Amino acid sequence: MAETSTDASPRRPSFGVHTPLQHVSVTQLKDLWQAADDLGFGWISVWDHFVPVLGDGDNHEAVAMHAALATGTTRARVGCLVYNVGYRSAAVLAKAAATIDHLSQGRAVIGLGAGYLEREYHQFGIPFGTPGQRSDLLDASTREIRHLLNDVVLPRPAQKSLPLWIGGGGERRTLPLAARLADGWNIPMASPETWAQKNAVLSRLIERSGRRQRDVERSVSVGICFDEREIPERFGANWANLAPAVLCGETQRIVEHIGTYVDAGVDTIILSLRPPYRTDEIERFAHEIMAEFG
Repeated sequence: MAETSTDASPRRPSFGVHTPLQHVSVTQLKDLWQAADDLGFGWISVWDHFVPVLGDGDNHEAVAMHAALATGTTRARVGCLVYNVGYRSAAVLAKAAATIDHLSQGRAVIGLGAGYLEREYHQFGIPFGTPGQRSDLLDASTREIRHLLNDVVLPRPAQKSLPLWIGGGGERRTLPLAARLADGWNIPMASPETWAQKNAVLSRLIERSGRRQRDVERSVSVGICFDEREIPERFGANWANLAPAVLCGETQRIVEHIGTYVDAGVDTIILSLRPPYRTDEIERFAHEIMAEFG
């Protein structure tokens, strides 16, 4: 009989940090990565955009910065949430991921997504396509990258099986793909209620696929802003919609907020930071919040 979601025993969450590559210098990123690694965060990731999502200005390229992240840390898993499969071929991503895995000595994770930011495609001359076409490409790319990593690229990744994550909450295409093929799943800036609903769908799909529930690591990317008054400035024009997924306030309030995600089935809580990056913020989180979870 297939394992159901109720079979899993309660687990303490692991914690990570996600660093968008907009409006920040390489030196600032490297300092933040090292601090997060030293503080005991088990996951550090970058995003994949060619332009800033918030406003105009600088934004660094993901593969190069993923490699820098790999060499600038020693403990945490190093990932990308998520590589847009429309921006590079499956072959390029597979070769890059295998190399980054060696740079990190076996700590790399590659997240994959269908893409959504239309203006970014147009600005760089990349066909945007329909939602169905982008989902088709994500499905095909995921299968091809898995094949290339396991059977084609040389050298093979340092890990026996380099983890592939799928990002997104689409119930018609994305979640079924994650249920069939992913080692991990992430949905960004989802409230506990939304995350729980999406996770319930994913759990049913995993059960139908014949896989075990524990085969897919469940994660959520959330905001962090200890001072609730700063949320509008730090999270932009859409702040009101994002606020339910922002950890804010005193320690106990944040611990309880995280607890609602854990109760819903989250394995990994990833802090999606916003520039200007503040090392003191993740230090406080590590000392006050992570410590509460042992």
